[in-house]
Amino acid sequence: MRPRRDHSSSSSSSSSDRRNKPISINSGSGSHSNPKPRPPQSSQQKVFRRTSYYKLAFLVFMAGQSRKWMILVATIWIQAFTGTNFDFSSYSSVLKSVLGISQVQLNYLATASDLGKVFGWSSGLALMYFPLWVVLFMAAFMGFVGYGLQWLVIRQIIVLPYIVMFLLCLLAGCSICWFNTVCFVLCIRNFPANQPLAISLTVSFNGVSAALYNLAADAIDSSSTSLYLILNAVIPLLTSVAALIPILRQPSLDPLPPDGVRRDSVIFLFLNILAVLTGIYLLLFGSSSFDTATARVFLGGAVFLLIFPLCIPGIVYARDWFRRAIHSNIRIEGSGFILVDVDDLELHKELLSREPSIYGNGSLSHLLVSNGASAESLSFRNKTAEYTGCCGTIVGKDQLAMLGEEHSARLLVRRLDFWLYYIAYFCGGTIGLVYSNNLGQIAQSLGQSSNTTTLVTLYSSFSFFGRLLSAVPDYIRAKFYFARTGWLTIALLPTPVAFILLAASGSTMALHAGTALIGLSSGFIFAAAVSITSELFGPNSVGVNHNILITNIPLGSLVYGFLAAIVYDANVSTGLNILTADTIVCMGRNCYFLTFVWWACISVLGLASSVFLFLRTRHAYDHFEHNRSTQLY
Repeated sequence: MRPRRDHSSSSSSSSSDRRNKPISINSGSGSHSNPKPRPPQSSQQKVFRRTSYYKLAFLVFMAGQSRKWMILVATIWIQAFTGTNFDFSSYSSVLKSVLGISQVQLNYLATASDLGKVFGWSSGLALMYFPLWVVLFMAAFMGFVGYGLQWLVIRQIIVLPYIVMFLLCLLAGCSICWFNTVCFVLCIRNFPANQPLAISLTVSFNGVSAALYNLAADAIDSSSTSLYLILNAVIPLLTSVAALIPILRQPSLDPLPPDGVRRDSVIFLFLNILAVLTGIYLLLFGSSSFDTATARVFLGGAVFLLIFPLCIPGIVYARDWFRRAIHSNIRIEGSGFILVDVDDLELHKELLSREPSIYGNGSLSHLLVSNGASAESLSFRNKTAEYTGCCGTIVGKDQLAMLGEEHSARLLVRRLDFWLYYIAYFCGGTIGLVYSNNLGQIAQSLGQSSNTTTLVTLYSSFSFFGRLLSAVPDYIRAKFYFARTGWLTIALLPTPVAFILLAASGSTMALHAGTALIGLSSGFIFAAAVSITSELFGPNSVGVNHNILITNIPLGSLVYGFLAAIVYDANVSTGLNILTADTIVCMGRNCYFLTFVWWACISVLGLASSVFLFLRTRHAYDHFEHNRSTQLY
């Protein structure tokens, strides 16, 4: 052990020399004036100097941090106004009538919008060659062209063939993916320590788009359903212009001290509370039609709630400065409530930032071994557990050894866990998205066309709440830990319940309750999918692996939408039907009764798949959590 050096004598000597050494001031000619003793400072002057120092340090720190939070708010704006696929049901009936197409052909247009997600990888390719703001405006102009030309068609200003309309829907859907990629990159770059909180918060606002567009449409002309298309084209472009300045002024990223991470966590807590209030506000006032003057007032209130998050970081930083500068003589040990443990966040950041070579060298295994776990124990209890029967074979075969292990695309498609996850997503979140695409025809068939915007807003708002709820496991992790795949199973439960309710009753109450449950379930799955993919199949491969996963969305949109369209068209010949332009509208519960039954059965299959996934992965989650706790405490 190296002996400790005694610096007391040397330090005291040097400090004494510095105190006794006269202070010289350089004159213009380079000569030195006679030393003059510094006059003694009063206690008030010392307090003033200390306060001035803290004030200057605070202003310098705040200047850099404020730009970071401005970027987060700009990302919220982008997400809030670019969820344009949610209002498809608001104008789908008019689009079907103007084009004179069948329900199957209308389903193909909805599928084209979802098919844009398949080309989401192109946004990552664009980011390799263009700045972030250029990619943002490329997405905005894709949406402007895609929705703008559709608006001209639905207004019968121009006439385009069906195949061109299909491509326009595809282009509009692709723009949404590009916007999402820009938002993900902004969150990852500017909030490395609080990345999960930033992503879950911003993605949640994508669910309120339908309510915002409903208020905007009512504020302009509540009688025009084609207005949604021009709003879809123009508003994202204007939002991109508003977000341009914060994006161009991105701050330099310096590592945050522990108190800085804790402070950011408190800010995220307040932002999530404000997000809940925003969702409730839009659910109450965005789900109904109002006269123009009232709608403008409510729209102004919604815009205020979207701008107000800019004030919260300033309030928190000002409170921190006040505590340090004015009450610096009072020792504050800390808040009694910590949103997310700082070490936990740093560990999660370390997991997300690992290079593939690190995983190849088995550093996570070293982390586990350093806590007293042998390398053989990485297989957890699945090596010793006894499984019998078919279910036991599915649960016990080739389980994940640990979380965060990197999987290439070739290895990914060979894992049973991936296909269980794929089926759970395909039969859960995707089927909810297809339901939202058919809300216009569902409401029309039940004689509730006037409530279409209400239903769309209801689905959108509860999807927003579901996305916010996806962050709950990270908030309560210190007190109650449960595998994220288990939360996925719980999130899938409302979907079959909702479809059974819709099949059993055609009442307005059942329609509203079922729509809310499906939106809640789907929103949770959409927001939690990135984290689950990262944990199960590696954070460094999440970009490629998640794009492989979401191929189920256009596939499900095609299959489920085609099934619903066949049932719809088959029931046109029965019951009371209405001839509108060149199309026949199906009326009555039979139009979607069999569809709801099929969708309920399919969602049960997704629920069962998620249960198997949870059983296969819970040991990996438990073991990782145990070693994480040991490492921290």
